[in-house]
This record gives sequence, structure tokens and C-alpha cells, in this order.
Amino acid sequence: MSPLDRIASVSILKQHEVDKLYKVDTRPAPSSSDQFCFLVRPRLRTMRHIADIVNADKMSGRSRKYKIIFSPQKFYACEMVLEEEGVFGDVTCDEWSFYLLPLDEDIISMELPEFFRDYFLEGDHRWINTIARALQLLNSLYGPFGRAYGIGRCAKMSYELWRDLEEESEGDGQGRTPEIGNVFLMDRDMDYVTALCSQVVYEGLVDDTFRIKCGSVDFGPDVTSSDKSIKVLLNAQDKVFSQIRNEHFSSVFGFLSQKSRNLQAQYDRRRGMDIKQMKNFVSQELKGLKQEHRLLSLHIGACESIMKKKTKQDFQEMIKAEHSLLDGFDIRESTSFIEEHINRQVSPIESLRLMCLLSITENGLVPKDYRSLKTQYLQSYGPEHLLTFHNLKRMGLLTEQAAGETLTAVESRVSKLVTDRAAGKITDAFNSLAKKSNFRAISKKLGLIPRVDGEYDLKIPHDMAYVFSGAYIPLSCKIIEQVLERRGWQGLEEVVRLLNGNEFSVSDSAGEDNPAGDAQRVILAVFLGGCTFSEIAALRFLGKERGFKFIFLTTAITNSARMLEAMIEAKA
Repeated sequence: MSPLDRIASVSILKQHEVDKLYKVDTRPAPSSSDQFCFLVRPRLRTMRHIADIVNADKMSGRSRKYKIIFSPQKFYACEMVLEEEGVFGDVTCDEWSFYLLPLDEDIISMELPEFFRDYFLEGDHRWINTIARALQLLNSLYGPFGRAYGIGRCAKMSYELWRDLEEESEGDGQGRTPEIGNVFLMDRDMDYVTALCSQVVYEGLVDDTFRIKCGSVDFGPDVTSSDKSIKVLLNAQDKVFSQIRNEHFSSVFGFLSQKSRNLQAQYDRRRGMDIKQMKNFVSQELKGLKQEHRLLSLHIGACESIMKKKTKQDFQEMIKAEHSLLDGFDIRESTSFIEEHINRQVSPIESLRLMCLLSITENGLVPKDYRSLKTQYLQSYGPEHLLTFHNLKRMGLLTEQAAGETLTAVESRVSKLVTDRAAGKITDAFNSLAKKSNFRAISKKLGLIPRVDGEYDLKIPHDMAYVFSGAYIPLSCKIIEQVLERRGWQGLEEVVRLLNGNEFSVSDSAGEDNPAGDAQRVILAVFLGGCTFSEIAALRFLGKERGFKFIFLTTAITNSARMLEAMIEAKA
């Protein structure tokens, strides 16, 4: 499903005189219409496709009108491409400022999956203006926000640009009663580990297995038990899904079987009814029960399909290896598991994911291991992945230890010669050069690995670690929890230093002076570079425990596969 499908169906577009819909492609659209309207993201590749279509029409002597609508905004580079291709004079351009797509009651997506690669790999800052304008829109509708917190370079730039836009527009949200008390901006590169871990909450597993697109999923014949595929919207309106979405997968089957028994009991009630009661039952309850029954059978089918796929992939062994990496135990054994995974050619993405997890948790791979794993991977999946390794290294996702160790040695020598404060600044500079993850030190400082006596209770969890089977509390969520608890970064200076800084905490006097009680409990969590369903589930749990209500704004919903696919140059 595309963002347009969520707003206007084909039938609505046809009512507004849209003749046919085509995907923008290099091939000319086989249409006799004398007007073409292109609704596109501002991508250079798309501009070349449009130019090819216009030039093909010119060659064949066709005369049409062409209109390009850029969403969410038009970029100068796109106009340059059209000019280079010689079609700029043949098209008219417009903008559709469509920044926010509500996927659910508490999830808003900007549907910009390309943001992650563009900003974090290519260093392209053009989307920062889009984020600032989205924040400005939310602030005008629900603001002013009382306090703003954030960490990460992109978060800081987006916040500063948003404040500049607010000053220019003289604050549309001023004077209204605030509905959102706090906003928290976070860059994805603050926490790659959470995004790389296998998801085990139901919604995360559905996303990993079937790919949720724009809040909708395609369930194939293996789920529907028929020869048809069904498109299902997954949101709070789905009574079955809303009760299991945040649950650990081990609790879901029990819930679904109990639900089916309750449903059967409600159906059985009709046996002793008289005509009047039966009439009421049919008119008031039957439709709802049938809908619930249909959804229940779909989710049971989805669970069975997930179980089959995960059993084939040695899911339990993989989870065990991941937990060892997060804990820092049996690293040699985990490395052997990754080697075996590569050599069996299970999945190029999964192999990369495990390698990246090993690298980040160990602050880089030992040169011998790095060379060995890289060689085995290229032999198994093809030499075209050399570019992928280059990208992963640039991002700090898969690195060698050598450079980091050298820098650490230099760092320690320098720190003996200068004051502690200056040494801290030099260390920060070295850290940013080395792209070190410092995961172990951060994990220790924040207590990300829970120590539990006996078995962790996944049915009645006591902390956010349940989203990873009790093995790990998501770093991104722990940072948000700590900052909200302390109302700032005080006491987290060491954590901030290990994360390479760029933190901020700003109070808006207008929002702070009028604390509208409930508004102070509402937090807008903004993830720049993508947010996983595991993080959403963890923060929903935190909200329930602490009396907060989280609203999520993300550039796109992500998971380990999407994140790594963005790094791959040659599609595996």
C-alpha cells in the first residue's frame, strides 16, 4: 500500500476525472490522454524517467500537457535535471506539502524511507527542512510544546531550523491550549543495536515476516487458507490486533485460543433465544462477531506462518547468539554461528545483520575476524557486496578494531598532558573520527542488560526488556525514560559523551507557563532515520507504567532488513 492509497482510493480519483493510474517508469505510459500528471517524491532518478516519457512523446510527435506535483516539497536539483534533459519548458511544477501520514492513533509517519540513507550515509541535509516543517505543522495544531529534548546531530539541526521557522511565522500555535507537553528528537545512529535485533513482539514479527507498508499488510494464501491474498489494515480499529500487537510472541497463541473460545461462547448463546432475542442478536451483534471471527482466523494464520518460517531459519539459535552478543559472553561461539550462517547461505541480509551486531557490541571486529568474515561473505553472496562493506564501514555499522585502538592509545597519552575537560573534548573528536559505538560502556552505565533471578516473566513484564525476551532494554527507549525522569540531561553527562554529544534540552516559556495538566503527560517521540515496532511497544509499556502517553513521529517505520537494504548497492 502506498501513502496515496491511505488518502484517496482509485474510485475517489476516478470521480475526479483521473482516467488511468501508472507507476512512473522508463517505459512510456500507454495512454491516449492529452494530460499527464506526475505525483512524485523529489528524486533525481524519477526526474530522468519523466524526462524520458516527455522526450519519447516529442519524438513521436505527440502533444500533451505535463504537470509534476512534488510531495512533500520541490528541490532545486530536480529542476536542474529536467533542464539538463531539455524538458523543463514542457512541464509545469507544483508542490503538495504532505508531511504527515497518520498510521494509527499514536503513530505518524513521514513515509520517507530514503531519509536514512540520504542523511546518514550520503550526508545529504535536504530533508532537514521537511522535518522542521512537519514539526512546525504539529506545533501549530497541538502546541506550543512545553519542553524539547533531543540527541544527535540531525535532531539538533532539525530543532534549530524549526525554531527559526517558528520565529518567522510568529508562532501559529501561540495562545492556544497545548495538547503535547514534551517533544523528544532522536537520531537513528544513536542506537543501531535496537534496530538490528530480531523483533519478538507480535507487530514487529509481522513486519519482519510480511513487511507492513503504510500500516497495511498483505497476507498471502499461507495465512488466509485460500488461494487469495488479503490486504489488512493493522491499527487500533482491529479489535484482535490491538490486544496482541505489543505482546511477546510467546503469549500470543494463548490469547488467541482464549479469544476463540470466548467467541464460540457468544455464538452459542443464540441456541436458547426466542424470535425477538434472535432478531436483536442478528441486527446488533452478529455482524461484529463475524468481523471478529474473520480477524481472529487471519491472526491465527499469521502466527502459524511465522512459526513455520522461523522454525526453518533456526530462530531460537539466532536469538541465543544475539543474546550472547548483547551480554558479551561466548563471543567466539557467536562468531562461529555467524560463519556457519554465511557458509550455509541462509540469507545475505540476516548474515550482514549478525555481523553488524557483533561489530557494534564489540566496538569493532578484530582485524583477523573482520577479514575472515568479509572474505566468507563475498564468496557466499558475491563480490558486488564490496561496496556494501564500504558503506557499512562509513556508517560505523561494521568496522575493524585497529583504528579505534590506535586512537584510544593516542587519546590516553594526550589526556595525561591536558586537563580533564580538554581531554574530554579531544576524546569526543577522536570518537567521531573512529565512529566507535561504545555499546558496552553505555550498556553498563544505563543497565541495559537486566539481571533477573530465575526466568524473566514475559506474560507480566516489569520493564521494557520484554520486547527482546528480557535480554536487553532498547537503548533509545532507556535514554527517553532517563531524560524524562530527570527533566533534562543532568547526571547523564558520561552517557552523552559516549554517544558523541549533540544533546539539548530547551524549555518553551509559553508552553511551560500554561501546563495544561494532561498535556505534560503527552510526549511526542520523534525518530529521525526510522523507528521499529519494538521501540514503539517498549515506549507504550513505559507510558502505561509511568502515566505517559507517547505519540510517535518517524521518518519511516524501519527494521533490520530495511536498514541494511538501504546500505546495499547491488540488490542481493
